[in-house]
Amino acid sequence: MNNRRNHIPELIFTCPLSYSTAMHIHYDVTQSQFSLQAGNATYALKVSEQGILQHVYWGPQLSTSGTGPSCAPIQERGYTPNLAGAPNGISLDTLPQEFPTYGNSDFREPALEIFQPETGSRILSLRYKSHTISSGKPKLEGLPSTYAEVIEDAETLTILLEDTRLQLQVELHYTVFPKHPIITRSARILNKGKQNLEIRRALSASVDFDAELSDYKFVQLSGAWIRERNAHFSTLRPGVQAISSQRGTSSHQQNPFFALAEKGANETDGSVYAYNLIYSGNFLAQVEQDQFQCVRAQIGINPFDFTWQLKPGSSFQAPEVVMTYAADGLGGMSRAMHRFYRQHLLPIAWRDQPRPILLNNWEATYFDFDAKKIETIAASGAELGVELFVLDDGWFGRRDNDRTSLGDWVVDHNKLPDGLENLAQKVKARGIEFGLWFEPEMVSPDSELYRSHSDWCIHVPDRPRTESRNQLVLDFSRSEVRDAIYARIATILQEVPITYVKWDMNRHLTELGSLRLDATQQQETAHRFVLGLYEIMDRFNQEFPHILFEGCSGGGGRFDPGILAYMPQIWTSDNSDAISRLRIQYGTSLAYPLSTMAAHVSAVPNHQVGRTTPLRTRGHVACTGAFGYELDLGTLTEAEKSEVCSQIEFYKTIRPLLISGDLYRLKSPYESQEAAWMIVSEDRHEALVTHVTVLNEPNAPARRLKLQGLSSEIKYRVRADGDSYTVSGDVLMHQGLFVPQAKTDFESIQWLVQAL
Repeated sequence: MNNRRNHIPELIFTCPLSYSTAMHIHYDVTQSQFSLQAGNATYALKVSEQGILQHVYWGPQLSTSGTGPSCAPIQERGYTPNLAGAPNGISLDTLPQEFPTYGNSDFREPALEIFQPETGSRILSLRYKSHTISSGKPKLEGLPSTYAEVIEDAETLTILLEDTRLQLQVELHYTVFPKHPIITRSARILNKGKQNLEIRRALSASVDFDAELSDYKFVQLSGAWIRERNAHFSTLRPGVQAISSQRGTSSHQQNPFFALAEKGANETDGSVYAYNLIYSGNFLAQVEQDQFQCVRAQIGINPFDFTWQLKPGSSFQAPEVVMTYAADGLGGMSRAMHRFYRQHLLPIAWRDQPRPILLNNWEATYFDFDAKKIETIAASGAELGVELFVLDDGWFGRRDNDRTSLGDWVVDHNKLPDGLENLAQKVKARGIEFGLWFEPEMVSPDSELYRSHSDWCIHVPDRPRTESRNQLVLDFSRSEVRDAIYARIATILQEVPITYVKWDMNRHLTELGSLRLDATQQQETAHRFVLGLYEIMDRFNQEFPHILFEGCSGGGGRFDPGILAYMPQIWTSDNSDAISRLRIQYGTSLAYPLSTMAAHVSAVPNHQVGRTTPLRTRGHVACTGAFGYELDLGTLTEAEKSEVCSQIEFYKTIRPLLISGDLYRLKSPYESQEAAWMIVSEDRHEALVTHVTVLNEPNAPARRLKLQGLSSEIKYRVRADGDSYTVSGDVLMHQGLFVPQAKTDFESIQWLVQAL
């Protein structure tokens, strides 16, 4: 092989790093091969003799010495055409690639498709041109991404591919974080030529696996409003399996996360490959199994209804993908992603800060409140230990229902005669902070804003404007719209002592079109909307760093890494029922840390499903997220108030676990009538264990709950319901805890485990 590498065109290598044992990206010039060492995983790729960037390996860590991973032998196969100019048997239809394109003997799904209006062609021939290896991690233009807080935290490989005929270039960025089994990928497309080009597909990552993965499981998080991110597992099959969103957001229905899990993999064992797109708009995630059972996994912006005009001298940046390999099952995958997001994605100002215990008035009052009612609810919360009161929808315009006033961010003086600032000061006088709800991306047709600027919404001229929840979507692709909304909301945040904002979005995008784009650019609207959203979120973060922003989209309709880059927590679901939340929070935790999941105790019967569950169970389920209450605490009995006080005091003691602890899922609510999980501190000296019985079983057998993540050598004190005993870590992990027999449905128990 080595004596033929001169066939590679323009082999250029520049590296600002000095070679040392600290390097985690290695280049073997004799084989034109790259080896990326990420935590306990290795990712390898190489440049073929024809200049094709070829995938070689991804899995458990390998040595970088010697010849390294090898490629599959060349083999001629029927109906697999040879690559032009290459020896027989070399076909892109069988070659494992890193960034495949359309039309050159590869019949599988491409990562990139470029339409050339002058000729009508879609053919591309990307070949390796050069590469660089550098310390740190570059930011992405206009898009959120993971970060290296100090330059030593990451190393980045940039590979430049080029179609010389079109003078089209693609920069592929691979970043490794040595402390994590994580690789991030993104692609930047540059038009260095003289003709206009049109991007029709620009995925962010594509990885070709061999047939070893053919019997893996495809893991996805799917659902609907108030039933978000349920975990689904399906066996890979020939052809394409895909999840996607065409709704303008990442959506309740699908999530921009998927994993490939080894057959038989569980929480503790088995290989898992996971992908998570840092993007909040339309996405596509798919797996294709070809005729030889090889597997191509891809993720990126959804090509459906998407084009981008790439004019000479311009570029396009695709979103970043977080790619994780774990050899220790789904649990290992999740813990790796959680640690990584807590250290390299969440806003630095908030990532290590304890989340305030809040009280939200929405389910207590909906739109029916006045200043006196709000003051009373806030006072009841302050008396019981709540740290933050949040005034939800209904405080502005003529907002007595959901049919009016969005966009008119002016205080309703009929409800709040002395204004927002006066109310906030009265709340703060109780010793708690004040927060406020906004829905910045929306406008009501019945609003002063719409009457003045009816063209500011996303719409297509001469077509009906579909309403959802009696509202339309503002065209955030337009800077003048963003500027106007920013000015209205920023004025309130400057004048009122607000330390928390709930940022909501209660509908998806229809009639996608923008008056500021010409006819050739209309299919850019959805992506430009997302870019505008990120721009305005970043502005708010920069000007108001003291404010904790919580994301929301009808609950969990936009629970994705793109939002988490600006907002460290998201309202997990509009469904606050504790039993429904078992599945929702369990599924969400496959990818996202517990600290990012806002979870509240609400009234019973529950407003979404009508279920009545014990206050104790509601507290146990909610306190393993960003904790709060969503009811009128003043209406509780004295015994219930006492229990709320105990819940709040207990949460304050275990809150650090949620910021830095590791999650271990012990019992799945998808597989039985029980759910259990535990959070373990980094030093393994403390853990919180939660068990919930869903439907009680008559004359049930005794049950044990085997713990994980503790130290075998440490003795622990275990406390639950006033009982306390001492036991070693190995006993807790191998023999386990006895679960008390439930007396009714929906019972729960928590154990606090602390090292002596």
